[in-house]
Amino acid sequence: MKRFNTTAVCIPSRHYMADLSERVAEIQKMVDAGAYFTINRARQYGKTTTLTALRNALQKSYIVISIDFQGLEDTSFKTEESFCNGFIKLILEENEYGPAEIPAGIRSAMEGFTAADHLDNKLNDLLILFRLWCKASEKAIVLMIDEADRAANNQVFLGFLAGLREGYINRDTKGMPAFQSVILAGVTDVRHLKSRIRDDERHEVNSPWNIASDFDIDMSLSETGIQGMLREYESDHHTGMDTGAIARQIREYTNGYPYLVSRICQLMDEKVTGTFKNPSEVWTRRGMDEAVRMLLEEDNTLFRSVTGKLSNYPELKASIRSILMEGTRLAYNAQQESIRQLQMYGLIRNDHNTVRIANRIFETMLYNLFLSDEELKANVFSREGGLAKSLFVQDGKLNMRLILEKFIETYAQVMGPLRERFREKDGREQFLLYLKPIINGTGNYYIEAQTRDQTRTDVIVDYPGQQYIIELEIWRGERYHSEGERQISEYLDYWNLTTGYMLSFNFNKKKEQGVKQVHIGDKLLYEGTL
Repeated sequence: MKRFNTTAVCIPSRHYMADLSERVAEIQKMVDAGAYFTINRARQYGKTTTLTALRNALQKSYIVISIDFQGLEDTSFKTEESFCNGFIKLILEENEYGPAEIPAGIRSAMEGFTAADHLDNKLNDLLILFRLWCKASEKAIVLMIDEADRAANNQVFLGFLAGLREGYINRDTKGMPAFQSVILAGVTDVRHLKSRIRDDERHEVNSPWNIASDFDIDMSLSETGIQGMLREYESDHHTGMDTGAIARQIREYTNGYPYLVSRICQLMDEKVTGTFKNPSEVWTRRGMDEAVRMLLEEDNTLFRSVTGKLSNYPELKASIRSILMEGTRLAYNAQQESIRQLQMYGLIRNDHNTVRIANRIFETMLYNLFLSDEELKANVFSREGGLAKSLFVQDGKLNMRLILEKFIETYAQVMGPLRERFREKDGREQFLLYLKPIINGTGNYYIEAQTRDQTRTDVIVDYPGQQYIIELEIWRGERYHSEGERQISEYLDYWNLTTGYMLSFNFNKKKEQGVKQVHIGDKLLYEGTL
């Protein structure tokens, strides 16, 4: 029986996965054209799965050498001799367990590379051997290296790349035999190695991989691709799910990040099933909300990788915090180092030349991380919400009006009157600190990216199959407030809701503090004023 997979490579015969045939066909066009290129994407973004599918497709027309630098020991990158020895061992191992075809004479020479009495080979010897193999082979040869950036700080690997570049140039200018295509996969784009590697005598002036073609193929999972995966699951399990609706919701949460897509499906299949009495509820919006809640509470390898990068690069963490917490709008600039790194690690995306957090899951996970920094301080709002949780949950539903009322009351008692230096993000942080312990363990929230700025923010709360939309704003006059009412009314239409909530932070000393009902057309708004 197939299952959803979030570890290592996905195999179509064993795992539910999106159809990669179109993606593989696009990459094969680059191989057919003789391109050398890198596939650099964030951790757990489907690189290895894509390489595996690509290898299977290319083997019909090419000899494919597919190796993984994870199979090399650290000592293999210290000297040219150890690198050549380790590299050839990987190829011989690939030949033993795979279909790579090595002519007898070339194989004999390779075995000589690894012989105990012949371990003084240099990079040039390895590159000459590759050239001889390409000349002797009846089929063109494609070299694929996964986890190539494992050697990214190594001078020997820099020399190896320079040799491959020379072979590429000589192939096209002198007709010399060389690989048909070289594909390097990893998180780091090796085209930028020149900024990371230095020997004792000089800086590298030119990138050793500046001949690489751009790799612009989208590796995220589309809504159609996710639906195809769910349809296959549905044909096996007959849950009665609306595959189109679930695929659309998963895409909205993940923006197609492959690991997140598979993990949500995996949690629904393996974990959420045990929490619902009625199995038909699992593959619904309510079941997906529960899977998202479970995901956000995990300490999985992807989240650890993301938070680890932020810990190692404080300036990146500051940039992310500014976008999320301050509502800062950063113009996308591919030449800006912090932006380039944030995108390389999968944390951001380019949205119409504006920097956005890559997906809703990352937004909430990072928001929780930053709010935890505040929770470590003396935080009366967190304690208040936790103690009063039973008061705010009635018949399995949140009493959001009461939450607003008690937050306003508690804030006024603890913090006193609003001050002019108060910013919208300050109120948002305090409201979420108050809300989190109320919904923890049952619901989750996220910030609507399209409305996050210095003046207004929409917070969406998911709580067992229910949605609550709360607009937070700084009071800027009646006209601005009326416009906010109109906008939230339209937003409620989008979510097919009839009730919404507003929380205004008002500096007017004559304001009427509290919560009141307002009808806007057929919508009911509970408007809180602090």
